[in-house]
Amino acid sequence: MAFSSDNSGGPMADINVTPLVDVMLVLLIIFIITAPLMQHKVKIELPETDVVAKDDEEARTMPITISVTENGSLFWGDEEITREILESRLSSAAQQVPQPKLNLRGDRTTKMRTISEVTQIAQRNGMLDIGFVATKEKGH
Repeated sequence: MAFSSDNSGGPMADINVTPLVDVMLVLLIIFIITAPLMQHKVKIELPETDVVAKDDEEARTMPITISVTENGSLFWGDEEITREILESRLSSAAQQVPQPKLNLRGDRTTKMRTISEVTQIAQRNGMLDIGFVATKEKGH
């Protein structure tokens, strides 16, 4: 702690900026040395193309959400469906290009056997991207 030279006897309220200046100078030297290394040494003229990129909105499909309740009821979005309807819809969805993602939501008290059966139905019908939806525990 620095003390003032006048006769007040109290500590100085000024901030010591010397360590800050030292750190800033070291960072400046590091950036001066590494900046030339970030440039490409070989100059290349990249070819031009007339190919039009696909619109991302067209390529992206909405994911399919299947909900499974505690008693085993199945819901395609908000519509309650049977296992037979589920199989037919999943087989037609698997034929789409690009194939939509399948989000599987299970109730907290749903048996794992039921979730496993729905997953097997989806895999048998050709669904490749199956995800399980969960919520983050509170307090973490």
